[in-house]
Amino acid sequence: MKKQISFTGKGQRADIGIMTIYRILPNRYADAVGPFVFLDHIAPKVYTMINKRGVGAHPHRGIATLSYIISGEDEHFDSAGNHAKVHSGGVQWMKAGRGIVHDENLNFDSKTDNKLIHSFQFWINLPSKIKDEKPEYLAIQAHEVPVKQLSGESGWIKVIVGMYDELSARIPNYSEQFLYHIYLEAGKQFSVKIADQIEAAAFLPTQNVTINDTEYDTGEFVEFDRNAGTIEFSNKSNVAADILLFGGERYTEPIVAQGPFVMNTELEIVLAYRDYQAGKYGQISYQMEK
Repeated sequence: MKKQISFTGKGQRADIGIMTIYRILPNRYADAVGPFVFLDHIAPKVYTMINKRGVGAHPHRGIATLSYIISGEDEHFDSAGNHAKVHSGGVQWMKAGRGIVHDENLNFDSKTDNKLIHSFQFWINLPSKIKDEKPEYLAIQAHEVPVKQLSGESGWIKVIVGMYDELSARIPNYSEQFLYHIYLEAGKQFSVKIADQIEAAAFLPTQNVTINDTEYDTGEFVEFDRNAGTIEFSNKSNVAADILLFGGERYTEPIVAQGPFVMNTELEIVLAYRDYQAGKYGQISYQMEK
């Protein structure tokens, strides 16, 4: 049985500098999909110049941030001393835990000199027992992201988070979660089965795609019901399409979000701000060797 669509919608503009950004999650209908509580889409665009100073140092607590770079180069700094660059197809993952300050600079890919920039940033909510753990960080280059060719030369699927068949992502799983990038060739189909009570949503960043017999527009966010069933993607256009499919088991603890912090109580939010203002998250050293 095919899964039913709960609702659809498009993101709100949330531009930073010259970058065109759409806030996809949270939205008026959903605060979370599984453990995912935030999604910004940095829309594909060719730039002749870009801010090389990053977005600015800022704190996080209670979540893991995940930046997936389809095209471009993302440089990461944080107050735990981590520094790395990932290139097109790579992933930056940072568990904020009890608190960290970080900064990111999204730029042209220095390996290819490709001026196209296209990326996503997710926030993954952590279970309460994990929120007070020490921060962690992973820089995952494109060749380290598991990928599988689809049957019938239909395209491929990359596993950014979680598992698919025999593939397993490097990012830790604190609950059942998944994030797939599906690349579907023109005129092809692909389907995936979702278990009962698992939350799932799809986002269409580049092309219209037919999902369970209904066509949805570029830039559309599509959330499904929680019943077990199949999601079928059909690309009826004459060019390949990208699809992000993500979700996981429902987050059952209270969610209290304010600014860069996602906790379980209002008191924990107050403590998160207090600890940050007291300097407990540390400071970034930008003098790290590049």
